[in-house]
Amino acid sequence: MIAAQYDVIVIGGGAAGLMCAITAGQRGRRVVVLEGSNKIGKKILMSGGGRCNFTNLHCEPARFISANPHFCKSALSRYTQQDFIALVERHGVAYHEKALGQLFCDDSAKDILAMLQKECAQAAVDIFTDVDITAVNTNERFEVVTAGVSYVAESLVLATGGLSIPKMGASDFGYRLARQFGLKVRETRAGLVPFTFTGAMQALTGRLSGLSLPAMMTCGDVSFTEALLFTHRGISGPVALQISSYWRPGERLCVNLLPGHDAAKWLLNAKAQQPRVLLRNVLVERLPRALVLELQALWWAEHAETRCGELPDGLLRSVGNQLNRWSLTPAATEGYRTAEVTLGGIDTDELSSRTMESKRVPGLYCIGEVVDVTGHLGGFNFQWAWASGHAAGEVA
Repeated sequence: MIAAQYDVIVIGGGAAGLMCAITAGQRGRRVVVLEGSNKIGKKILMSGGGRCNFTNLHCEPARFISANPHFCKSALSRYTQQDFIALVERHGVAYHEKALGQLFCDDSAKDILAMLQKECAQAAVDIFTDVDITAVNTNERFEVVTAGVSYVAESLVLATGGLSIPKMGASDFGYRLARQFGLKVRETRAGLVPFTFTGAMQALTGRLSGLSLPAMMTCGDVSFTEALLFTHRGISGPVALQISSYWRPGERLCVNLLPGHDAAKWLLNAKAQQPRVLLRNVLVERLPRALVLELQALWWAEHAETRCGELPDGLLRSVGNQLNRWSLTPAATEGYRTAEVTLGGIDTDELSSRTMESKRVPGLYCIGEVVDVTGHLGGFNFQWAWASGHAAGEVA
């Protein structure tokens, strides 16, 4: 078997792994990236509808979920969104800001991957794809065994990602390796993922499939206000994806279909000012007609043809309260199949927040999604990949 000698082995050719390899290579380290699938940067290429939401102008620790909410602060403060933007601008990649500070490529996510590949080439980083790792050993140095080649180095970086979107090659390989080295791995679950329903509620969302509107969704003491999208299986859209990272099976969600409005007060005013108008015709001033008709069947079917002026105040208050606080209990989420991220992962207590190095295995580093740090929707997970990869690359 051929023995290939390096200073740093990076397992995983995604955003975090490539950033780590670039940073280490720029220090003069001999770096190799081993990617199991047929190409690097698959998540980069498919993100943001193919335009890669590569960071967010408003990146801050409060935008991340972890058992230790302080862990991400060091890396994020030392490699900021402005640092990555400067790299993008240096390579002449055109980009624009969408809502809420989200930055996207003007043309294609391929521009970000090409930029990273160019940086890797300039730093003399070797990249191999379709690598089937059969064993990882350590005895003073790390050995990664593949078919025909044994890669040996003093530093090993786990940038293996999570379980989300298995059709792109996602697996639990990183978690298994971490456990092999004695690291604790926290429970994992799908995050930034659509909700599914059963029975009558699924039938309702199916009839409204494709309809979108602004809404606020609340789970416990966490709320988001963005677009909600009805699907043939349940509810999606940015607001649902955001709140999904905080939801646990069996918990109720509160949906405000008229955020910023006191719906009960509005309907009582409508009764006084438009007494001859039907309630559904009042509601379509602010809500899609198809949704109003579904809600009518749920909440005031027996009064569907009664004019507002003849409706009891109590009914109007009830409908208004439902519009502001529609209580729903999802059956489940769509799971890792469509999840954008994996919550949980390698316990941050095992790692140095400054270097991402294992506290118990010198020379072992864990970065990106495989670690128990998960960002909100909107470019935050990419910024964690850049920041954690950079932190490890500075010292690996």
